[in-house]
Amino acid sequence: MSTRFLDYFFEPHSIVVVGASEQPDSMGGMVIGNLRDGGFSGPIWAMHDQEGDTATNHGRVYGEPCLDDVSDLSAIPDLAVICSPVEAVAGWIEALGQHGVRAALVLSGGAQLDAAPEGQASIRQRILGAARASGLRVLGPECMGLIVPGRRLNASYSSQPVKRGRVAYLGQSGMLGNAMIDWAAGRGIGFSHLLTLGDSVDVLLPDLIDYINQYAPTKAILLHLERILDAQHFMTALRDASRHRLVLAIKSGRTAESDMSGLPPTPGIANRDQIFDAAFARAGVVRVDDSDELFDALETLSRMKPLRGDRLAVVSNGLGPAMLAIDKLISAGGRLAAFEPSTQARLQQEHQDRTKPGENPVDLGGLATPRHFVEAIELVAADPGVDAVLVVHAPTRLAPSLETARAVIDARKRFRRNLLTSWMGLGEALSARHECNQAGIPTYISPEKAVKAFMHMVDYQRVQSLLQETPPSLPFATTPAIRRECRELIDRAQAEGRETLNHSSVAQVLEAYGIASAHSRYLASPEEACEAASDFQGPMALKIVHEANCRPFRYRRHPHKLSAGLLQDLMTAEQVAEGIDRLGDKVREKFPGLEVREYCLQAMQRGKHSMQLCAGVTRDPVFGPLIVFGIGGYKVNVLADRQVALPPLNMSLAADVVGRTHAARLIREHSSDPQRDITRICELLVKLSQMASDLPELQGVELNPVLLNRDGVLAVDYAMDLGKPARFAIMPYPEELREWVTLRNGWDVEVRPVRAEDAPLIERFHGRLSEQSIRFRYFHHKADLSQRDLSMLTHINYDRQMAFIAEHPRADGSKEMLGVVRVWNDPDNIRTEFSIIIRDDLQGLGIGKLLMERMIRYSKSVGTLEMVGQIMADNRPMRALMKYLGFRQRYNMEEQVVDAVLRLNEPQNEWQRHRLEAMAAQ
Repeated sequence: MSTRFLDYFFEPHSIVVVGASEQPDSMGGMVIGNLRDGGFSGPIWAMHDQEGDTATNHGRVYGEPCLDDVSDLSAIPDLAVICSPVEAVAGWIEALGQHGVRAALVLSGGAQLDAAPEGQASIRQRILGAARASGLRVLGPECMGLIVPGRRLNASYSSQPVKRGRVAYLGQSGMLGNAMIDWAAGRGIGFSHLLTLGDSVDVLLPDLIDYINQYAPTKAILLHLERILDAQHFMTALRDASRHRLVLAIKSGRTAESDMSGLPPTPGIANRDQIFDAAFARAGVVRVDDSDELFDALETLSRMKPLRGDRLAVVSNGLGPAMLAIDKLISAGGRLAAFEPSTQARLQQEHQDRTKPGENPVDLGGLATPRHFVEAIELVAADPGVDAVLVVHAPTRLAPSLETARAVIDARKRFRRNLLTSWMGLGEALSARHECNQAGIPTYISPEKAVKAFMHMVDYQRVQSLLQETPPSLPFATTPAIRRECRELIDRAQAEGRETLNHSSVAQVLEAYGIASAHSRYLASPEEACEAASDFQGPMALKIVHEANCRPFRYRRHPHKLSAGLLQDLMTAEQVAEGIDRLGDKVREKFPGLEVREYCLQAMQRGKHSMQLCAGVTRDPVFGPLIVFGIGGYKVNVLADRQVALPPLNMSLAADVVGRTHAARLIREHSSDPQRDITRICELLVKLSQMASDLPELQGVELNPVLLNRDGVLAVDYAMDLGKPARFAIMPYPEELREWVTLRNGWDVEVRPVRAEDAPLIERFHGRLSEQSIRFRYFHHKADLSQRDLSMLTHINYDRQMAFIAEHPRADGSKEMLGVVRVWNDPDNIRTEFSIIIRDDLQGLGIGKLLMERMIRYSKSVGTLEMVGQIMADNRPMRALMKYLGFRQRYNMEEQVVDAVLRLNEPQNEWQRHRLEAMAAQ
């Protein structure tokens, strides 16, 4: 998976259409018609689908030459569009690949792609095998084709032309793609790129996102998703794209009835659609619910300035329409703005607000004129407690829709806040909406749609701020000793053929990660009851542990009954001993094949006004490990309060997860110190995230219930199961790359990858750099680092970027940063670009050489072919270091810098060699 040869799809100079004729229902004929109508200027060839096809006009199809065989082509086409029956596609792919074609769109399809007759490969396998044999890239089968209006390319069966624009649409359904074309045409929206993948066997959605993000002049990307195959590639591409442009997504298959993936359920998560919510939010993407809403959100987000908050003011000429907007706002989680006293006084003095003078919403009444609207909007938009203003207008004789819209448009420069409008009606309101559209003011047919669009802005600001936020320091850091201890427990269990850890082993893992658990004694027989019971004062609980009840996220209908393996309120050692016999006999009676592993004895946990929570780690078949959190106890499988997050988590991301639960609302309402309690929960989730990262064989862990009270959080019951090493959707922090070295001056220094929590460290480091060092690094003076700068420098995708910092611990326990080296890989891992900067007062200690050699070793290990960088001509120490390290250096006359290049690995195929040569020629 890569962007290899994707330029042949988007920038072809010649095209062959396979399976084309002049028959009315010929898909190939439609493609040739669209290519001609779109103005494609390169050579076009048609090719017979089969011998004897007579639907041609003197050897031509719609005027283009029609051939019988690939060998008849007078030149090698850049792109092939295959419209033949799907059974014949593999043969065409093989023939075209052998002829030198590098890209093929497969528009034909069918329901039998994965059907494999006895002893034969499936159609999908045959297509992919033929493509890989020659290196040809395949987009499809069942794709609609692709459209690039800026290059006059319409290689699709679309029913109408597409307007040129700066929005890219990437979808997975051909028919929905056709519908999108028509919807966009009705709204005057153009596209830079439009294509659908269908059931693509080779080129996948992340490949296309990477290509669009790298090469397309696109301001927004619209995504339609049905399924995801490689979550890590998808999340990496999506996070990269959303940092540079607006990304909106719509997902079909949200319910069990419409989900066609056939994937097994994710333990502990009732609806897998929650996982997509978490993934989109983590990537900085706005998710919409329906196709109409997709364009509403695009219109809003592309036209409005960034919001400061979620407070909306409503100005209307009637209370009824305004209340519809407010109802939608509150139910969607927004806030109604509260006006400042000065704003309230002005509204009351001028007698503009009819229903509740001085309050939000501002009801101007049926006698309001366009001038009244403008004055009220200007007043409200100047209030510091308002983040956006919604104008809701119903047409009246004194304030016709078009006249009022023109007055608002003429005065829009006087409004200090974002403005949304809703011109209600389908008669004269149409002209008002058209005028606002032309003026660049977002406008909607109903107040509810306007509020929904406003909430998209709120969501966008939230997910983007999470991308750019610099979190506080981590509450906990693991050591090699902790990781080794826990892995030994896991290795022992797997060596014994077990898929779960014993209750006592899970308690050891929790203790190693600093997660408090209830004091427990583990017994093997009734004879041990006397000694164990002496450890507890008051009533006790006894649980039997066996294979069937130590798996996470498996709930019983009656968890407190004997059948669940639990006895409560035992007061004496004799009762404990008797309970061991009772529980053991019950298990042997009901489950004769199960081995009883141990018995867990704990004190009953009552009092202290505790809240029961549930937290844990589960594993999804696509997205891998996930963190889950919500209300706990035996009703957890009934209450819809479980939130999901993709690890790794930091404190800011954990706070966002916790803040979306009912549990957080209860804590804010009833806790004596809500911030303390929420912080404790966030620390718990971060530790679970670290556990999942450190222990890849961990398949699931559930802490339920977790008691939250004034003393902290306490895990009372817990379970953990094991599986094959996990693949994370977002690569976790690479702990294995940390190492300690000693400098020439005797300092012990840790060289480690950067992490999001390092923003304060980098800011202090930047403050100690000279102007010259900053100029050598950034090629201009950069006195301070902005919040976005710090985010870009610390929130990195470890599968495409790496940054090693040299860090020295001081005597007072604080740390100082000595230098940093960074690389940015292209999506195909052909080239990586480096930068390095060392503190001025520490130069000459070998830190630059140390960091560069560490980065070179790392880049070689991940298979990167070449490392490049640019050095200012007067940066002689850096040029000397590059010469020592073996970089080739060449003066770049155009940019007046020195280009430094180091070959790391040799290319493994012709395409890699071609890419390196093309990059060298640039």
